[in-house]
Amino acid sequence: MIGYLTVGAVGALVTFLSTFLIRKLARRIGAMSMPGPRSVHTYPTPSLGGAGMFLGFLAALAVATQIDQFKEMFDSSSEPLGLVLAAGVMFVVGALDDLREVSPPAKVAGQVLSGSLLSLLGVTMLFFRVPFASYDYVVLSPNWAALVTVLTVVLLANALNLIDGLDGLAAGIVMIAGAAFFLYSDRLFKAGLIDGSNIAPLVAVIAVSICAGFLPHNLHPAKIFMGDAGAMFLGLLLAVTTITVGGRTADQFSGQTYFFFAPLLIPIVILAVPLLDTGFSFLRRVVRRQSFSTADREHLHHRLMRLGHGPRRTVALLWLWTALLSAAALIPTYTNRWNSLVPIAFSGLALLLFTYFHPGVRTRREEEAAASEARAGALAAERAIVDLEERRRARSG
Repeated sequence: MIGYLTVGAVGALVTFLSTFLIRKLARRIGAMSMPGPRSVHTYPTPSLGGAGMFLGFLAALAVATQIDQFKEMFDSSSEPLGLVLAAGVMFVVGALDDLREVSPPAKVAGQVLSGSLLSLLGVTMLFFRVPFASYDYVVLSPNWAALVTVLTVVLLANALNLIDGLDGLAAGIVMIAGAAFFLYSDRLFKAGLIDGSNIAPLVAVIAVSICAGFLPHNLHPAKIFMGDAGAMFLGLLLAVTTITVGGRTADQFSGQTYFFFAPLLIPIVILAVPLLDTGFSFLRRVVRRQSFSTADREHLHHRLMRLGHGPRRTVALLWLWTALLSAAALIPTYTNRWNSLVPIAFSGLALLLFTYFHPGVRTRREEEAAASEARAGALAAERAIVDLEERRRARSG
């Protein structure tokens, strides 16, 4: 664990410190997220926080290359190189969108390129179990493996981008999911089902660490947003762990209990919150015959806020749901007992009741504070727009 703790500490520290510089840089170059009809924030906020996360990722990975514990991982395959190249492409595409707004087709093309680089350099799914089928597992052909890899990257990059609608929400979900992926990959490693060359546990630790370093800047009220550069980059990291944990063993693992029939269900359960949000978004647009790039205020966090939960409580609720689902996926791998899920079921019922039946009525003081914050945000937005216009005129002059 010393190696993982060292890598995690470096990733968190570099992300935390570099984000201070990114905040200043974002203001200077005009990378600001303005309040709008779809946004929840009420004042101009620096974007491009994903740059700090990407620097933390590179620093953590560089330190890992110098630790003997990870020597097999870096010497035996081209997967780490594929990870760096794919992450670089995803970050650049997201950063361009944060700065100049890239069209949705161009953004998807960048995501496909990122997933293709992963596949070409070996980060692919090898096995796929079909639940309750007469055969044990399917060995994916190179073509199918590449397709599944690209689809996983595109799906999770967009899922994290869609869920990133409240301060701290996406970073917290990735922290919880990354910790769950690390624990599950550790179980597989100790059972002898994956070897030291598998990059899943290292990627999971890095994802957790950079989110831990970024969260102090991103908690409500956020001082900086991760932007598309951060959300899509985190989606890529989760895609890599999903592929290399869920699709790299064809051996029986008794600790998987009900997940034995389809180990890929474990990543799906862990990431259920962003995946459900993405699925509902897709269905809404199909039913309404809207473009998939059309923005709305019907995401899970928007719905929770309409129930009366404030932004902090909404984030806490979605974090708790992610933690509860991760526990439901992981506990059977440790206990191999069905009844171990009973406390999880009761906790889920209690959380569901709280989510839907909590009064959620704002007091007059809270309403006045919210209105005051909105007015202050509107004034700050007007000042920021005027300031940006003056800078543009000065540059053109």
